[in-house]
Amino acid sequence: MNNNRIKEGNRWLQQAAQDLSDAVYCREGERYNLACFLSQQSAEKALKGYLMFRGAEMVWGHSMADLLEDAKIFDVMFDVLKSTAIFLDKYHYITRYPDYLPSGTPSDAFDELEAGRALELSGEVLKFVNDRKSEAESEGF
Repeated sequence: MNNNRIKEGNRWLQQAAQDLSDAVYCREGERYNLACFLSQQSAEKALKGYLMFRGAEMVWGHSMADLLEDAKIFDVMFDVLKSTAIFLDKYHYITRYPDYLPSGTPSDAFDELEAGRALELSGEVLKFVNDRKSEAESEGF
């Protein structure tokens, strides 16, 4: 395997972990919209990191559904995540831009419960990705 791909994949996974930590910090600071956004970012970066680690030629986009489909090419088990991880997709834009809401602002539209759910989903994605990466490494990939 190309060492640059491994290194780059690990960098993305490291940032995914940091984004999740930052999301926790934002939830504790009652910045719920940012906690949701950073949760989405963590999951997105984890999936992109895995794809890079596995040697995917093209890694782009923000959609959990699309990234999970791409990951299934390397490991069909990623289909298990799809039914829940896709809920993180809604946090990419609506958490940041008022024009994605009918009224109000993103800072008013999210609460602790939703931030907690986003953190939980993101944590599941990050753990799943790290587990699948470890398994691929143990199989000599």
